Amino acid sequence: MRLSGFDFSLPESLIALRPAPRRDHARLMVLRSDGGLEDRRFWHLPEYLRRGDILVLNKTRVLPVRLVGRREDGRPLDILLVRPLKGARWECLSRGKHTGRVSIGEGFWAFLTEGRTAELHYEGTLEEVLMRDGRMPLPPYIKRPSRAEDHQWYQTVYAREAGSIAAPTAGLHFTAGLLADIERKGVAVRYLTLHVGKGTFVPVRTEKVQEHRMEAEYFEIETSLLEEVSSRRGRLVAVGTTTTRALEGLLSGAKSTRGNGNGLVRGETDIFIRPGHAFRAVDALVTNFHLPRSTPLMLASALAGRERLLEAYRHAVEQSYRFFSYGDAMLIEKRTTA
Repeated sequence: MRLSGFDFSLPESLIALRPAPRRDHARLMVLRSDGGLEDRRFWHLPEYLRRGDILVLNKTRVLPVRLVGRREDGRPLDILLVRPLKGARWECLSRGKHTGRVSIGEGFWAFLTEGRTAELHYEGTLEEVLMRDGRMPLPPYIKRPSRAEDHQWYQTVYAREAGSIAAPTAGLHFTAGLLADIERKGVAVRYLTLHVGKGTFVPVRTEKVQEHRMEAEYFEIETSLLEEVSSRRGRLVAVGTTTTRALEGLLSGAKSTRGNGNGLVRGETDIFIRPGHAFRAVDALVTNFHLPRSTPLMLASALAGRERLLEAYRHAVEQSYRFFSYGDAMLIEKRTTA
């Protein structure tokens, strides 16, 4: 399986720089189980869900972990906190290999080591200072400065558990009202947590796709949800590639379990879902349009079929769908065999 097989052309004008005026007003492309394709709006999603289905969403919450500081020589430096290490130390990303103190805000500074780790120093709680001085970690293809509105735009309405460096973007289209409509149809709405880290975004650099290795990401799943999944009569509809990776990683054994207690299974998964993957839980996927050659694109290809998905992407370009984090959505139903 070659990396070049997951490429497609995209005009830069179709990269969304901000979300739709209302979350559920985004467009929705539906790849039906019978092979058909429909162009709808996200508020039509309940029409494709059935009584007895389980809709699973990722309730992780994005932290404003992009920090803009100044080195001791006065030069600005951007820092992206990636994941906590020990104590107040964080793995981070920054340009260059700076070692030294970086001032971020009042009473908030970091000591960087080779631009890779940051020892944080602050007064109060970390979440408080991040909310005050941090910025939402928008992806680099959103070529504009971060705005105050991004604190709301780049967060799902059901976000609860802080820990992600990026939003589970398929969930950005849901409103509280839409979720209530879905539950009224007899669909069980359930949640898990997978904290989005570098694993979702590290580019594939190997021409042979199977040689790529994912970085592990932390998840928590309630045991009651696993029981529902195993005994379900309807379909399991995953919202986002992160939800899919959490469930498929656990059920396929591509995980390391940290503990099982208080009704939760906790662990990390490094599962790499690509064409050929045998899905053990997910029957349908709500997802956004992904970057060329990216692991989320490969995951969507595993469910839809690579050629079918790329054909749908060509249709999306022709119909001026909006792409990536703030863009439009897809519903991919697992293809039924004749």
